[in-house]
Amino acid sequence: MQKVNLLQKFDSFSDHWAPRIVARYNQNEVRLAKLEGEFIWHQHDDTDELFLCIEGVLDLELRDRTVTLNPGELFVVPRATEHRPIARTPEVKVLLIDPKDMPNTGDEATATRAIEI
Repeated sequence: MQKVNLLQKFDSFSDHWAPRIVARYNQNEVRLAKLEGEFIWHQHDDTDELFLCIEGVLDLELRDRTVTLNPGELFVVPRATEHRPIARTPEVKVLLIDPKDMPNTGDEATATRAIEI
């Protein structure tokens, strides 16, 4: 394992809502993603999902409230909780921690597959 420079990894891709795997540990993947606009409402039935805002402002809409993340803030969406991420600045950069091979929408049929960089 080598150290990971997050800024360099973010600079290596430009597409939005397409997670990139930058590290693995204990059957988990550390993913980076660039976000723009609104994502779809979805949930992960079997796992929590950790969002760490690196740059920009991210709203995590839940059915009963909205959690706003600024750079350096994180939030864990509990398993089976419906949520919708929304980038409130032109581009948001996030770090996600997800179980290995978890689809980003909670459903393989609608997911963008995370790729390793």
